[in-house]
Order: sequence, then C-alpha cells, then structure tokens
Amino acid sequence: MKTDDRRTDDRRRRNVIFIFAIASSAVYLSWRIFFTIPWHEGIFSAAAGVLLVLAELVTALGSAELMVSRMREKDCFIPFPDDADPEDFPDVDVFIATHNEPADLLYKTVNACTFLEYPDPAKVHIYVCDDGGREEVREMAEHLGACCIGMTQNDHAKSGNYNHALSVTGSPLVATFDADMIPRRNFLMRTVPYFLIPDVRMGLLQTPQSFYNQDLFQFNLYAEKGIPNEQDFFSREINLLRNATNTAAYTGSNTVILRSALEEIGGFPYGTVTEDFETSLRLQKAGYITYAAPEVLAAGLSATTVGSMVGQRIRWARGVIQSIQNTNAVFTRKLSLPARLSYLNAWLYWWSFLCRMIFILAPVLFALWDIRLVECGFAELLIFWLPAYLMSRLAMEHLSTNIRSARWSQIIDTILAPYLVLPVAMESFGIHKKTFRVTDKKKRRERTATFRYLIPHGILIGLTLAAIIRFVRGKYGMALVYSSVILFWLGYNLMGLVYAVFFMAGRESRRISDRIGAREKAEIRFGGLCADAMTEDVSEEGIALRISEGDDMSDMPGKGDRFEITVRTEHYRADLYALCVYAGNGRIAAVVEPADETGRRSWLQIIHDREHSLPRELDPWMTVYDEISQNILARRKKR
Repeated sequence: MKTDDRRTDDRRRRNVIFIFAIASSAVYLSWRIFFTIPWHEGIFSAAAGVLLVLAELVTALGSAELMVSRMREKDCFIPFPDDADPEDFPDVDVFIATHNEPADLLYKTVNACTFLEYPDPAKVHIYVCDDGGREEVREMAEHLGACCIGMTQNDHAKSGNYNHALSVTGSPLVATFDADMIPRRNFLMRTVPYFLIPDVRMGLLQTPQSFYNQDLFQFNLYAEKGIPNEQDFFSREINLLRNATNTAAYTGSNTVILRSALEEIGGFPYGTVTEDFETSLRLQKAGYITYAAPEVLAAGLSATTVGSMVGQRIRWARGVIQSIQNTNAVFTRKLSLPARLSYLNAWLYWWSFLCRMIFILAPVLFALWDIRLVECGFAELLIFWLPAYLMSRLAMEHLSTNIRSARWSQIIDTILAPYLVLPVAMESFGIHKKTFRVTDKKKRRERTATFRYLIPHGILIGLTLAAIIRFVRGKYGMALVYSSVILFWLGYNLMGLVYAVFFMAGRESRRISDRIGAREKAEIRFGGLCADAMTEDVSEEGIALRISEGDDMSDMPGKGDRFEITVRTEHYRADLYALCVYAGNGRIAAVVEPADETGRRSWLQIIHDREHSLPRELDPWMTVYDEISQNILARRKKR
C-alpha cells in the first residue's frame, strides 16, 4: 500500500473513532443531565451533583472541539511558499522587549538576531525595546550593532513599550522576541515568505514557543528524558489546530506581524495583561489571518521556580479571560461561528482547573461522608459511563502526536488546579488584576520549590486515602465489584496527587547553564599535539567531547590540565580556552571560556542555533510504576 493511501486510511480510522467518541459522550451526558442528578437528596447533594455534571460537560466540550479541529486538519496548514522572490522581501523591524531582564540574558538574544539571514541584510533593523531606559542595555545593544529604544516611564507594560517602538520605526513587517528567546539564523527566511503569498491577508505569523532548558515538569519529576516541554502541547498541537478556525493565538514572541494590520487595530492593546493574545484576536476581528506555523525557529527559557511558574499561569488565565471579555469574542459577529466556539472553549479551558478539583473531591464526598452526587446503579454505569470513558481514552491517543496523553493532562491539571481556581473565578466575575510581574527566568543554584506548595495537595491526598480506607472497610466479594468505579476514580485521582507532591517538593538546581546535546567537529590542541574530536554536549560554561578512535588518550589532557579547543560548524567557528575536569574512556569534559569576543558570539550561536535535544514526544515505554519509582530512587540517592 502506498504511503499516501495508508495515511488516508489512518485519517479515516481516526475520524471514525472521534465520531464514536463524541456520540458516546453525548449519550452519556444526556443520561447524566436528565436522569442522575440527586434532586431528592437535599440542597447540598443536588448542588454538588449539578457542579459535577457541569464539570463533565466542560471537559467533554473541550475534547469535542479539539477532535473536530483535528478532523479538519487539511484546513490547518498553509504550504510554505518556496517560490518567494528574494527581491520582494520587505524591510523588517526586529523588536526585543525587555523590562528588567539582566544584560547578559539579553546579549544572547540580540547576538542571535545579528546573525539572521536575509536576502538583503540591510533591510533587517534590530531594536532592543527597554522600558527601563538602562544605560548598560543601550551600550550592549550598540556594541552588538543593534539600536536601543529606551523609555523613562511606561504605564502600559509590554504594550506601551512596543507601541512606543512602533512610533519611531517604519518597516512593513515587525518581528517580536522576548528577552530570553533566541532565534535561529533562518527565522526570517522561514516566516517572511508567508506575507508574500498573493491573495492571502496574512496579519500575523506565530512560530512555536520552544525552550532549551528543562521545564519544571521535566526537572522536578526527573522526567527530562521521558516527556516533552509542557507548553509543547499548546504551541505544537492546539495552536496549529486553531488555524482551521483562524483563531491561532499570538504568544508574545517568535512572531512576525504586518505593521499596517497593527496600525489598523490601533497598535498593541491596553487593558489586559496578555496583550499578545488580544492582539491576535483583534487582528482576526479585522479580517486578517493569524497563522501558527509548525516549524520551531527560536528557543528560550522556561520558568525556573514553582512560584514564578504559578504566577505566570495566573497571569495567562486572567489575561485570556480579560481579552475575551474586552473583545466580546464569544458573541461578536465579526468572527465566524466556529471561531466564536473556539474562544468559548478557550474561556472554558481555564475553568477546567475547577473541574479537576471537582473530579478530585466528588468521590471523596461520597466515599467519606456518604454524600450522593449521582443517582444510578452499577449496571447503568457500565451501559452509559464505561463506553464513553473508553472511547474518550482511545480518541485522546489519536488527538495528539504523542506530545500529551490523557494521563499527563490529568497530572498537569492536578498540579496546577489549587492555585488557579480562585484567580479564574475572580477574573470571570469582574475582579480584575491590571498589573503583573514579569516571569523570573534567571537561572540560580537553588531549590525550585518550598514546603508551602505541598500543603493543598497534601490535604487532598489525606482526604483521598481516608475515603479509600473507609469505603473498602467491611466490603468483600461482589460488594467490592459494585464499588469498583468509585475505587477506580479515587485511585486515579490519587495517582495525579502523588505526582503533584513530587512536583511541589521541588528539586535542587545545580546548573547555571543548561547542557545541550550537539555533535559538531572539534579540534583539541595540547602539548604541541592536535587531535580530532566530536562534541557530545555543549553549554555556555562547559563542553563534553569524544576523542576520535585511534587517538591515544595518554597524549590527551588529564584532569586539571589546560588546553585549547576549536569547534567548527557550517556557519560558525569558536576558539576556546579549556580546563579539563574529566578524562577517560575516550571522553573529555572541560570548563571552557571563549578566547575573544568574536569567539564568544560564535560559541553562543553554536550552542543555540540548533534544534535542541530535549524530548519532543512522550516516551511510550514509561509507565506510572517506572515514573514514580524513578522519582523515589532519584530523591533517595540525592539525600
């Protein structure tokens, strides 16, 4: 069978699964709504029962929208225009936004922007937009050949910073980068051509948010080899699917925007803490396409502490809700009905954390305090609930390209839920927060969390364990069979809570610079001898090398020896001074320092101008047992 025919058959099979999943879910929810709410059990039981049904409805609607978008997959992609004429490439203003980030973090981003390829490099204008007006930032930018647009006062955060930059620049296209986001050299060559497609009203092109350091889910759960970055699911799955309804979101960085489109909507909007999300929404209302491209072309730093990550998610939640309300996105006639439904789902997504809390507490109320939330028998559960549950799990396997599973969605939601429920409710009911702190991404040698983050999940574990013990007491035989659904529910929740405790317990960070896997040619010079080598991993402070077979390790540097290294790639060369910290088995590890400023700039590009080595998909062989035992063993070893 031909590859195209096989893909067509796979899509048809997947779509059939989605249709059956949606249909079985509809049947189940109809039964739940009309036949199972305990209206005669008292006000509390009835209210709790209604909340549980609403939580299930919100979850089902979100899944159904993603399935429908996946079935419309052919509408999600615009082919890359390979035939774009280089002479048609317009001038581009590159904006790098900074508030209070340190100059050494900015240096890497500005340096990378100076290496951007373009048919006419003179058409690329790099601006560091510093709303702090810092002299050291201006000096650094000018030293690297960029301009600095400083502000002494800014009342509108990032929007005010960018709008000020727009007022003093004039290129037809604007590329935006956060202070920590380092673009690859081909960023503009892989994005600008989309704006040259005839008869396509492209207003904004968003490339995925990618990260070169382990995010907290990878780091705290010792899963850096087993799971992708948590944000990959949105950037590389959800946002791409939203192309089908023209609701792809601007995520603030790694983006190219049409200046005239920005001017038409009045610039970057005020009155929201997620100006990026609202910018894309306003562009869509103005009739422009906002397109999420699949190719990763830049990478930055994930939040490095639990506190900063929780603050970041609260800001996103409040901002998305603010922006949907500001633009009347769910009800406006300037958007299509599918687009409005997509924004309804975006608003409901932030309520999914309350849904997760309801799912955790609902079986506890029944098993621990005999509060009935559902009126039904065991046979009815097998008839209505079990098929819907099994079909939804099967559909989830086909929904994502192995970036996220239903189990990992539940784990992540469980980890975040206690901290997001109150901010989401407050924002939804008009209690706004207009200010926020920029996410702290500075790498430090410290623990990523403190004990207080364990408290809500510890309480939930105690309640769940107490519910399990009470519910199984005195039961045996068929009584346990009839209790199996509640016990399964409690056990499933307990699993997510155990992961949450591991996550919130944190982990000590010992590295300032992240190691990145890289195989590049290198030359070692020591004692008048030269040897060829291949890099294994690189960082701003160190390198690991594999010596070519046949070279005698006795002639190579030993621990404590100083030597020199030259690393060459297709585009860069860096000369490094090195201090050996390990030598053996054909391998050398060393602390390195670039020989000069030119070498430093090239070395940073060798490290960052590449596809980074962290996982892009889940490890299919890792089970719950593997992951939990791995955490326990790793923590015991650390102690």
